Amino acid sequence: MAIRDKALQSEAFNQLKHVYDNRDSYLKTCREKGRKLIATMGCDVPDEILIAAGYLPVRVYGDIENDLKDADQYLEYSFDPVIRSQFQRIVDGTYHELCERIVISNSTDALIRIYFYLREIHNIEPNKKVPPVYFIDWLFTRTRMHQVRNEGTVERFIEEVEGWIGRELQPEEIIKASEICNNNRRALREFSKLRKGQFSKINGSEALVVIGSALFMDKEEHTKLVKQVIEDADKWDVVEGPKIFMTGSVQENTTLYDLIEEVGAVIVSEDHDWGDRHIDRDVDTKMDPVKAIVDRYMLRMFSSKKAFVSQRVESLVKAVEESEAEGVLFYFRIYEDSPSWDYPEQKAALRTIGKEEVCFEKQGLSIQEDSGDKDRMIKFVNDLKGGVNNEGKSG
Repeated sequence: MAIRDKALQSEAFNQLKHVYDNRDSYLKTCREKGRKLIATMGCDVPDEILIAAGYLPVRVYGDIENDLKDADQYLEYSFDPVIRSQFQRIVDGTYHELCERIVISNSTDALIRIYFYLREIHNIEPNKKVPPVYFIDWLFTRTRMHQVRNEGTVERFIEEVEGWIGRELQPEEIIKASEICNNNRRALREFSKLRKGQFSKINGSEALVVIGSALFMDKEEHTKLVKQVIEDADKWDVVEGPKIFMTGSVQENTTLYDLIEEVGAVIVSEDHDWGDRHIDRDVDTKMDPVKAIVDRYMLRMFSSKKAFVSQRVESLVKAVEESEAEGVLFYFRIYEDSPSWDYPEQKAALRTIGKEEVCFEKQGLSIQEDSGDKDRMIKFVNDLKGGVNNEGKSG
């Protein structure tokens, strides 16, 4: 299925797809036009503060085509494939050419280690073309004491950014930037509604393109295009096939979703950071901006990396029911262990609400054709269809 002809007839969708497919080219053009870019690693870097300072925040991403020779030199093989690929693009000079700095949040334990590695590269190899790095150290437990600590973390980040631009950021600037981000998230949530319910107008790969392009584009430009896509999608065909919720490893491209659509299913939602989790919860612009930013990043959909198992179970069941998915796909990359810790209890909870699931563990950057996993995917989809195979025969 993948991207359908009707979607490709939408000029707005094609503009978003062009950015999604040609990220570096788009960012180079932004740079040539005078935009100042800040690369971010982790899903908990407050875009609002960077936008208030006049920066374009852009998410660091990997490249499955890349030779990982530098990553092999610096990193143990116990880093998951996506992190290794992201690290390669940092140390090979890619982001030195594009971005002024890199801001890393402690969204995962692996990213904490990446920060220390990059800091040491700066210390021992000062001529290496790696942008300066700043680290945001959140506390992820939801208590008042940790709320206060996180407010101090955000205040220090604001002070750091003020040092970069040579002036103070005013509260109204942060509020205005928060409204820009809120408008973008609201538009994306309206768009994502078109995936859910009985008559889905959007398939998973199309959703990844529209949501994922927000990680690289000017937010106001992106919002206008998303609103146009919402109008255009009213004319698109209904997407047929069993509805699947995806949880586990981040999907930086549509490869996995394309495969799932190829075998006859559609992903209607996900809780990874390049999909629906990215657009969960707004900044309350009626509050003090620092407190509101802490609330937004700490109170949204639980991440498997920074939550108790019980919280992840409750969060997943709620998201699956809201999406009206018929089944759940667990997808874990090799050496990315933390999401798999939640799996046994999540599986049990899903069974109590009548949802089937399938789990793919120790994956690389993509499913290998000869691994047997595609056959398992086909069987799962056929089971959700009630035992009808891809040719429409009972099986």
